[in-house]
Amino acid sequence: MRAKFEENYLKCPTSRGGRKLDETRDKYGKACRRLHRAHNEYVLLLAEATECERALRTAALPALLDQQRRLGEAMASSWKGILVEVAQRSDFGTEKFKEIQNKIESTVQNLRPQEEYKEFIDKYRSPPSTPVSFNFDESLVEDTSGKLQPNQLTVDNLTVEWLKEKLTELETTLQDNREKQTALQGPEIIGNGVCKNNSTGMTNGVNGIDRHSPPPIPVTTAEPVKLLELRVSERKCARQAEMIRSALAELGCEEAPSGCPDLSAETVGVDSLDGSSPDHQDRSSLGSKTSMDALRLHLHSIVPPKPFFRIFTRPFRRKSVPSSPALPPKTYRSSSEGPSDSVSVSETERSLVDQEWFHGVLPREEVVRLLRADGDYLVRETTRNHARQLVLSVCWGQHKHFIVQTTPEGHYRFEGAAFPSVAELIAWQRASGVPVTARSGALLRRAVPRETWELNNDHVQLLDKIGRGNFGDVYKARLLPTGQEVAVKTCRVALPEDQKRTFLQEGRILKQYSHPNIVRLIGIAVQKQPIMIVMELVPGGSLLTFLRTRASNLTSRTLLAMCRDAAAGMRYLESKNCIHRDLAARNCLVGDDNIVKISDFGMSREEEEYIVSGGMKQIPIKWTAPEALNFGKYTSLCDVWSYGVLMWEIFSKGDTPYAGMSNSRAREKIDNGYRMPAPESCIEDVYALMLRCWEYEPEKRPHFHQIYTIIDNIYNR
Repeated sequence: MRAKFEENYLKCPTSRGGRKLDETRDKYGKACRRLHRAHNEYVLLLAEATECERALRTAALPALLDQQRRLGEAMASSWKGILVEVAQRSDFGTEKFKEIQNKIESTVQNLRPQEEYKEFIDKYRSPPSTPVSFNFDESLVEDTSGKLQPNQLTVDNLTVEWLKEKLTELETTLQDNREKQTALQGPEIIGNGVCKNNSTGMTNGVNGIDRHSPPPIPVTTAEPVKLLELRVSERKCARQAEMIRSALAELGCEEAPSGCPDLSAETVGVDSLDGSSPDHQDRSSLGSKTSMDALRLHLHSIVPPKPFFRIFTRPFRRKSVPSSPALPPKTYRSSSEGPSDSVSVSETERSLVDQEWFHGVLPREEVVRLLRADGDYLVRETTRNHARQLVLSVCWGQHKHFIVQTTPEGHYRFEGAAFPSVAELIAWQRASGVPVTARSGALLRRAVPRETWELNNDHVQLLDKIGRGNFGDVYKARLLPTGQEVAVKTCRVALPEDQKRTFLQEGRILKQYSHPNIVRLIGIAVQKQPIMIVMELVPGGSLLTFLRTRASNLTSRTLLAMCRDAAAGMRYLESKNCIHRDLAARNCLVGDDNIVKISDFGMSREEEEYIVSGGMKQIPIKWTAPEALNFGKYTSLCDVWSYGVLMWEIFSKGDTPYAGMSNSRAREKIDNGYRMPAPESCIEDVYALMLRCWEYEPEKRPHFHQIYTIIDNIYNR
């Protein structure tokens, strides 16, 4: 359903409207809800099965054995009473009868009811049973990319209401259960599930029964069984309720899984969520009823209220908070009851953007690379269905992500104290040594500062639109701090998160490369939307456009120099184990003196071999090697095939490869041995090199260091 939603999403116009898109979005949301609820029911059923098995092993079976023992003891005690009476009534006074009488009395007195049944108990006692293990089938959640975790309840906007209803149902069942237990009279269930008689005669222990007192009443009623069943039911419900309470205790604190639609907008108007309405403060309370308060707090955990957005539009100003005479000036205390540690104003008065640990909208995958040791932390911003959220990312055993919650008063908190600004909250969280959440135990130890290539969006002034890419528009821009003119690729805000990650991948790859024939990265701007990749401005623009507009002025020597530049850049990438995967004239730029620079690394991978497993959508068929098309296997030798097509584009001065053929027809003909003819006026040695690059078997193709040498020799001749 997500794939259908994204397909319709990308097909729709910029307004993102339309009945079909709405239908697919609705179906996608319902499918997510059903999946998450099924996951939660599975987790709860496993807990129920565990408690049933444990109750059988630790309560029911011991109770059955004890019941048998008590029946035996009661029978022996009854017979002892009968025989005592017989002995008392059968003394006829004769010596013989006296002797018999003495023997009977002696034997009767030596009867021990507790011992009579011991041999039977020892003989028929069941051996200790091995606990049955109920394991979560982890293969069920392999395709959820970490959104659903084994044996963990999923608490998000898709499941929170269902979980609350389930908790209410369980608590009602528990209350009814306790009332039924209280109503039942007689034996009761004790700690380990064993039946105990309430009569005082049993309080003296095993050997404490007075032989002249009436024998204990045999436990033969059905009440112990009913009580046992009630106790087992109580344990099942209590276990499930505890799991749900624990999950709900951190509602809105841990970041919700990405990829699921936010359905909260179904119940609250858009204006009341984005804070644009003038009466937002009145409607943010959503009434005084308890249920509405709960809804309000839940929405605050998903969609931060108005004060959140002010952080990004003006410098931070201290809000008025209750002060304490005991606190010196220039210090703050928490706005809620909590630790009384003071927080330095010098650290907290700066705006959020100025904090070294604030990384803007840097994606989660990029953040994970920066958090290496336990206690490393940073704060970032994420957008979920047009709703902004601040997230604290911490390394603690593994990478954990916590949403910064917003109180109705506009303060910020996790589980404990609330503060007027995020900067104060983070400063207190680190200074106090209190875990972010009790469940996670995560502590803040070292702030991870922004890397030098993370730029401030406000420092990038967009000027003229100069192109359009796969993810957004390309602009000529100016860096305000230096006045340098640059090229900026922007990423559309409405794109799915996975496409935004793909967009930023180009920046991550380029930032480590430095070569005259590779476009130079200046930085990425991720402080807020839209995300931008800032690169050097290459004045000549696209190589394909350059070839087509300057065709009459390009000599063979100039074309050879362009091929040599591209080979030099690709030789450098090959040495770095970087597979470009989209080498073509449209993805090269022309600089001063007609120098060619390799650009557009959106599909690149830093691996010796890369296997595509997610389909071949958006693959440039006519530039891609046969083994990549047929088997999804990419190596640097696939780029060699693409380089051969690039050479053909250069010497044909911008013609379209396999002109007049569809992608499928070109692919079929290539597999049957067809190769494009040499462009007009192409040097024979250059066309021979093209054919070597188009060898069907990858191992027969030359590597880029060999290609560069061949092109350089031809150029020098």
